[in-house]
Amino acid sequence: MPERFIGMGYWEIITRQMSIVTKSQQTRFKESKIGVIGCGGLGGSVIEMLARMGVGKLTIIDKDSFDMSNLNRQLMSSIDSLGKSKSEVTKENIRLINPYVKVEAYNEELNENNIVEILSDCDIIIDALDNLATRVLISRYVKENEKPFIHGAIHGTKGQLTVFNKETPSYEELFSLPSKGKELNKNTKLELEKISQEVPPVIGPIANIIGSLEAFEAFKLITGIGNVALAPKVVSIDLLDLSSFSCLDL
Repeated sequence: MPERFIGMGYWEIITRQMSIVTKSQQTRFKESKIGVIGCGGLGGSVIEMLARMGVGKLTIIDKDSFDMSNLNRQLMSSIDSLGKSKSEVTKENIRLINPYVKVEAYNEELNENNIVEILSDCDIIIDALDNLATRVLISRYVKENEKPFIHGAIHGTKGQLTVFNKETPSYEELFSLPSKGKELNKNTKLELEKISQEVPPVIGPIANIIGSLEAFEAFKLITGIGNVALAPKVVSIDLLDLSSFSCLDL
């Protein structure tokens, strides 16, 4: 470890990544505020990676509690956390991982009545959801308020992610959702629910891979390093299909 970081707390934690970014780039990340909607399979990985990379503040939202079926993929879950609030358990876990990260936890569902209050302070919003209606609500909010929106989704062994900003197609446009151009009322929400009625199968690694990739897209957006996966580009992988990865013969 470089001696200049010893005893500096925050900087000591992230010293191994300081050959990848400059101190000014990392400082931008240290001062950033990111909202993560969902603390489950995707969200747990997103939140943990953001904390380990040294994000400044996390706003996390989830109304659910942990149960046994979460243990196969949700990093914040454990036997001790069963029946406990996902957002509150996650907040405590992050305190133990990186105490320099400020965490604001909301044990409630994001909706039309609280979205402005909860997300207005965030620089970037990350989707770690499992329902379309809330994704649409968020995508409209970020488009109107010109905030970057990082989308991730998983099903079985497959996962995808993309990033939206004020210049890209919207989430509804890119995926040709039936809600596009309509008021987000009860009937529109029912149309969206018909698309995703099943409880999707999922295996742990894909949730954590896509969640980690979402976290790194946020890191790239804030620090300015690398190329961001901006819509209409969509990163898509299948753990059972090697052709979905870049493979080299050595």
